[in-house]
Amino acid sequence: MKKSILVIDQGTTSSRVIIFNSEGVPLAQHNVEYTQIFPKEGWVEHNPEEIWGSVQTAQKVALQKAKLSLNDIACIGITNQRETTLVWDKNTGEPLYNAIVWQDRRTADICEKLKKAKLENKFKSKAGLVLDPYFSGTKLHWILKNVAKGKKQICFGTVDSFLMWRLSGGKIHATDTTNASRTLLMNLKTLKWDAELCKILEIPMDILPEIKPSIGEFGKTVEGIPISGVAGDQHAALFGQSCFEVGDAKCTYGTGSFMLLNTGNKPVASKSGCLSTVAWSWGNKATYALEGSAFICGAAVQWLRDGLGIISKSSEIEALAKTVDNNGGVQFVPALTGLGAPYWNPHARGVICGLTRGSQKGHLARATLEGMALQNVELLKAMEKDLKRKLKSLKVDGGASSNDLLMQIQADYLGVTCVRPKIVETTSMGAAFMAGLGVGIWKNLDEIKKIWAIDKEFESQLKGPERQKRLKLWQSAVQKA
Repeated sequence: MKKSILVIDQGTTSSRVIIFNSEGVPLAQHNVEYTQIFPKEGWVEHNPEEIWGSVQTAQKVALQKAKLSLNDIACIGITNQRETTLVWDKNTGEPLYNAIVWQDRRTADICEKLKKAKLENKFKSKAGLVLDPYFSGTKLHWILKNVAKGKKQICFGTVDSFLMWRLSGGKIHATDTTNASRTLLMNLKTLKWDAELCKILEIPMDILPEIKPSIGEFGKTVEGIPISGVAGDQHAALFGQSCFEVGDAKCTYGTGSFMLLNTGNKPVASKSGCLSTVAWSWGNKATYALEGSAFICGAAVQWLRDGLGIISKSSEIEALAKTVDNNGGVQFVPALTGLGAPYWNPHARGVICGLTRGSQKGHLARATLEGMALQNVELLKAMEKDLKRKLKSLKVDGGASSNDLLMQIQADYLGVTCVRPKIVETTSMGAAFMAGLGVGIWKNLDEIKKIWAIDKEFESQLKGPERQKRLKLWQSAVQKA
């Protein structure tokens, strides 16, 4: 039996392909960056053909590095940037417009109109989401009104759908429950497209992909390889962190930071500004989660590098922050593309305050790390309130989780232990686990748990009153955003 699993991890700034063996060990990987397109202020786009090309290149090189061919691959897993929205011609497969990225804010006015029409509670109760430009539904509405008006024979999809269409030569038009749950169009309880929500957003249901469980066969590639595990990146990371029990939580530090908490077999309606979402589904059973998202996390470090030039590589942020003992009174609220949970303010903008003549680059670097961590404190507190239980630990992953100083700051301000696994690329790992389960390489979740392993634990060292004082200062800075 073939045992190698090929995972396509299609992210916001790059496409990565990682090949895993049946012990969950990465054999080889390759990463290909692609262009970020900013046509107007607040608009963010990707070229779908460039996404596809980056995936093909990453796959070719990863296979070469592993000294394997597609004939050696047992199955394919896909994990992807979630709310990014694509529309293509059903007959030719050609995109009708650039992909509108999850960070894009062009539909803020559409969301405001829907709110004024008192429709937000309907979307919250059915889809588990708030009305925000973040999600795919209003992006699709915009494309249909401004680009594809009157056109027939078109397909909508998030990135997973587009990749499956291309990989199968146009035979698969599908998505999984996690990606579908981020569109504003899927009913959380039925796991089906909701006719009423589609009607409100004027979206014809015949252009939507078929919704399938995250684990199981979606179809085959043109080479005959089964695609057997698909999930949005944050859901895949939750699975890759083996957060299989109610109350298990993880935070992924990527372009943004994304915290998910397992709520079990029923969706929990949030009263604290969090989202209710599908964690994953397998067969006829779904597991749900609460989610809180900060749109800018690692991207704040990239801005220090590219926008201000105070570091030449993102990895230099930790050493620079360590040149000072504290933030020197400087605070940075990295609301560079608005504020996500629990505020949901698309019009908020970044704030740096508390500057004096004594402020140094190190203070800004430290304030950046603290801002990244403090956003997550508010997310976790909101989730604890919704779930009505305190968490004892938080599993962490993603590129910035390798920053020990950030992880210690996070543990201090959260007041809980942060646990980093040996393999921090848990998004790809989760997609590999799902795909492997889908074809029987692993039989159950217990086999997955045996693979997951701890690298380092960060214990909170800050006393409660100090933590509360710092959080109040943060909240006052957020009000200025």
